[in-house]
Amino acid sequence: MDTLKFVTAGQPICNGSAGYEKAFDILEKLNLDGMELEFVHGVRMSPANKKIVKESAPAKNMVLTAHGPYYINLNSKEEEKIEASIKRVLDTARTGKELGAYSVTYHAAFYMGMNADDVYKKVENAMEQICQVLDEEKNDIWVRPETTGKPTQWGNLEEIVKLSKDFKQVLPCVDFSHLHARTNGLYNTYDEFCKIFETIGNEIGAYALENFHAHIAGIEYGEKGEKKHLMLKESDMNYKDLMKAFKMFDVKGVVVCESPVMEDDAQLLKEYYLSL
Repeated sequence: MDTLKFVTAGQPICNGSAGYEKAFDILEKLNLDGMELEFVHGVRMSPANKKIVKESAPAKNMVLTAHGPYYINLNSKEEEKIEASIKRVLDTARTGKELGAYSVTYHAAFYMGMNADDVYKKVENAMEQICQVLDEEKNDIWVRPETTGKPTQWGNLEEIVKLSKDFKQVLPCVDFSHLHARTNGLYNTYDEFCKIFETIGNEIGAYALENFHAHIAGIEYGEKGEKKHLMLKESDMNYKDLMKAFKMFDVKGVVVCESPVMEDDAQLLKEYYLSL
């Protein structure tokens, strides 16, 4: 990726139910750079919509990412649920590749009351199966477990970075709002943001900062972590210092805005970033 792109998590809210063609027109008018395709309730898209996405995104020089279904748990106590979760990650990667997406992300697992090291081994085993299938299918899309918003969910920064070091096709999706929420208020200063980029650059390599995938939103949280997304200006999310850290480390890739009216906050982030 040559620059930092700012995209919406799904179709802009102001698009209503007008569909993908209008959505890409709106993104272009708002000077935004693309869209994360939300497959959170299942990897489904009609052939007609696939055609629109495949034609509209490159025609308007838009970048695409994709978010896998919410009901993925690579640490389920039931083997058939692990197999179904692996299939959902693969289906997201296959559809993402078909549509020309740069990267796909998903929430990998829950701890289920288990020891964190044991959970890591189960997630790692599932990722090995996923990467093997994608390699056989010659599908080289970036596959990214996301940092999660609750301490009950597998996916703190250290776990995501470690998994990314184990597989060449895996890189982090850093949800900065989730990191802030799961720690009940940490990860919200310029120095903390810089430390995240330093860790990723040093542990994984410079290519991880040149092919980044981030989620940002305002967020409400408590002792149990994430409660709900908010608009940036209605939250304590320190997005200005975060944009300064992105600039300082010359991070390239995609920033996906997940605020309730995501197009407004995506514009806010992009305009502030470009002003630096």
